[in-house]
Amino acid sequence: MGAIANKFIPDYAIHPGEILEETLEAQHISKTEFAERTGLTQKTVSLIIAGKNPVTAESALSFENVLGISADIWTNLDSDYRLFKARQRAQESLKEAVEWSKEFPLGELAKRGYIPKVKDAEEKAAALLKFFRVKSPDAWMRRYGNMTVAFRKSAAFSSDYNSVVAWLRMAEVEAEKIQTYPYNRSEFEAVLSEIRKITNQKPRYFEPKMKDYCRKAGLAVVFVSELPKTRLSGATQWLNPHKAMIALSLRHKTNDHFWFTFFHEAGHIIKHGKKDVYIDETDQRPTTEENDANMFATGYLIPESEYRKFITTNQRFSRKKVEEFARRIGVAPGIVVGRLQHDGIIKFSWLNDLKVKFELIEN
Repeated sequence: MGAIANKFIPDYAIHPGEILEETLEAQHISKTEFAERTGLTQKTVSLIIAGKNPVTAESALSFENVLGISADIWTNLDSDYRLFKARQRAQESLKEAVEWSKEFPLGELAKRGYIPKVKDAEEKAAALLKFFRVKSPDAWMRRYGNMTVAFRKSAAFSSDYNSVVAWLRMAEVEAEKIQTYPYNRSEFEAVLSEIRKITNQKPRYFEPKMKDYCRKAGLAVVFVSELPKTRLSGATQWLNPHKAMIALSLRHKTNDHFWFTFFHEAGHIIKHGKKDVYIDETDQRPTTEENDANMFATGYLIPESEYRKFITTNQRFSRKKVEEFARRIGVAPGIVVGRLQHDGIIKFSWLNDLKVKFELIEN
């Protein structure tokens, strides 16, 4: 980005027609004679000199033969001029993009390094367009404005739409940096079994392991904290047919929420198609697909038969009993506590000391 940002961009350009006219005068060649020598029509020569016609590669070769000035110079002059005029038009369109850009959390994106810290409103708009890799707000609307269709299998969310899309783009940027093997469902299922075994470990141990396990199975796992005006817990998206992304927002700071969210997103990968984007919010209304993912995460973390046996054979759920059960099924005790609380078996104020709080490092 630095090389592009520091590149010199001139604030003027000369159409090759002006140079042509000056050269003809210097060499005492009339336009009529020049047209005859080059095989061009007088009208074409006049239009080039007037700046209304480009200098084509064929014309440049003719200019080289007649005037002794390299064809490369003529084509470069023409290219520079047209690029300059295109930049001018793009700059004009940025004025229209300014209002559009104000609908996004520009300050937060700059703070996190996804767009440069600039004060000029048009520069901010230009940076936002580059962040989304689109040419204009209209192009953004075509690419991202109808993502509600892609979100259709997720619950209707209450978060600010533009902030959700910006967060998802941030996650994509991080996921694009991760080189993965081609996705393999069997490998991913095996990976989930290995990840389940490390749910009782500390972040510094499980974080690199879970990411590497998933990378080898064809998934990029990224941690990107949520933006203002959002209530996101995670998202699932296929970046291409061979690479999926699981993004976790780190909204919840305890291990029961973290691991449930991860396995919930994994459920979307295992059970659902590659065309849809799943955005998961806190307290969202369930859909069929979200229920599927919930059931996958719930049953994968704590096998239903084991759970039913545990809650029916115990009237009191002491710390010791929860720890013994968690150890027997091979998951963190906090995950068991979270399940018991969610199902109303114990109060939300009970056994919270078994939940592990942690801060994860963003990508």
